Amino acid sequence: MNVSYDGRVFRTVVNAETGDVTTETLFTYHQHGKIVWATYEGGGVTFGTLVALAASDGRLDMRYQHVSSKGELMTGVCRSVPEVLSDGRLRVHETWRWTCGDHSSGTSVIEEVPQ
Repeated sequence: MNVSYDGRVFRTVVNAETGDVTTETLFTYHQHGKIVWATYEGGGVTFGTLVALAASDGRLDMRYQHVSSKGELMTGVCRSVPEVLSDGRLRVHETWRWTCGDHSSGTSVIEEVPQ
């Protein structure tokens, strides 16, 4: 599967209880070759960034960091698996783990916002 994340905007649709992102969090993705990056904000996140390497099948090996709405610096790792929806939008299934705080882990799903 050849997936490009460049220029896509995503919103969280499902997240684990210990995550900071909510349905109000928007992610704006960019891509150059195998390198993927994004900024995100809203909900429980004041501002965040992520950087990832994309595999040939569109899976992402990601590191993220943000300032939470509580004013805390948060960091983590994430593995993401894309799914192409029938209308061409992407749904991304994520497995993540905090590398700070309580070091908990969880799963989430983000979906591309219709244009």
